[in-house]
Amino acid sequence: MQVANAVTGCWKGVWDEAGVAHWAAGLRRRLAAPSVTLGLVYLSPDHFDRAAEVLEVLRLHARIPLLVGCSGSGLVCDGEEREGEAGIVLALHHLPGARLKASHLASADLEGLSDPADLREALGVTDSLPNAWLILGSPSGLPGEAWVRRWNAAFPGVPALGGLASGTVSPLAVQLYLDGEVHEEGLVALEVGGEITIEPLVSQGCMPIGQSWVITRSDRNFILGLGNRPAYSVLVDTFNGLTPEEQARSQNNLFIGLANNEYHEEFQAGDFLIRNLLGADPGSGVLAVGAYPRTGQTLQFHRRDATAAGQELGRLLEGLRERLRGRSVHGGLMCLCLGRGARMFGRPDPDAALVQEQLGPLPVAGFFGNGEIGPVGDGNFLHGYTAVLGLFVSRDADPG
Repeated sequence: MQVANAVTGCWKGVWDEAGVAHWAAGLRRRLAAPSVTLGLVYLSPDHFDRAAEVLEVLRLHARIPLLVGCSGSGLVCDGEEREGEAGIVLALHHLPGARLKASHLASADLEGLSDPADLREALGVTDSLPNAWLILGSPSGLPGEAWVRRWNAAFPGVPALGGLASGTVSPLAVQLYLDGEVHEEGLVALEVGGEITIEPLVSQGCMPIGQSWVITRSDRNFILGLGNRPAYSVLVDTFNGLTPEEQARSQNNLFIGLANNEYHEEFQAGDFLIRNLLGADPGSGVLAVGAYPRTGQTLQFHRRDATAAGQELGRLLEGLRERLRGRSVHGGLMCLCLGRGARMFGRPDPDAALVQEQLGPLPVAGFFGNGEIGPVGDGNFLHGYTAVLGLFVSRDADPG
């Protein structure tokens, strides 16, 4: 894996126009490339009032032709996770041979674009599909997960990565950035084509427990039967089959995993789309889940905690490192759930530090979001408690 053509930096503290201008210019000088192709920026809510001014200063002094970003109540810069601190994180990428185009879609427009052809036209995708998408959205105003399903229909097989911005809680306020514009709703979508794509990693923070089961009866978001047994009975037997230590870790931390590929001989962490276990009825044997599983689909129960999350991310990073062999990496982006970080792991920088430990030194910039977007199997999904990492890489292996 060859890392080149990207730099990241973090401005820590309050707004200082002259200081930020000097910092941005210095970051540009650190980029060992003739030009900047793309800038990614993330601002803490402390800079909301001056966001447009911040964007213009960065574009001018770092010489950024295309700038995309959003707000975050926590920011990521390389191996640091700065939770609840004032700051600006900027990443500069030189992406040789890339074709990039960014658009903003208002929430009302997105909701009305139910036809895949209309969505492609609204985004200006009239010919071949892009290699990948970076999507940064607002958590309010988007039509639930319906827009993700529409997106998948419009761009089948194309990975989309990113997340929903965060900012202030009361009132809920976030920002999205596109060049010098500041938007408070909808989404900003960056189309990545040409010789560059985004290599995804989606760590849902869960570990499989027990064995896998085939769903034999389902109705909407209810699972009635697993392996021709009442679903609740299978859940109880799975929990009782755990060691006392595993039972303690699983208490109030149980989720369901729906297999993304039915043809695996063995299922492991990362082979499942994780969704909430909403409720269980011992009388009827029914489980209510945060998805619409289908009869015949493979299911496995999962545990989510800090230990499981760290182990899963570590294993996925090992696989990512293998996929990157022979390809140039031009930095990356990271979106972390607000529920991760120090509050989940009990220590600072858990996810960002592990990425640097296994792949670094690697320029990575990002934010803590209100939901994460990333592919599992052949589709893109909106996740929770997830770490999404996307690396800008050469589409093909480097010659020689």
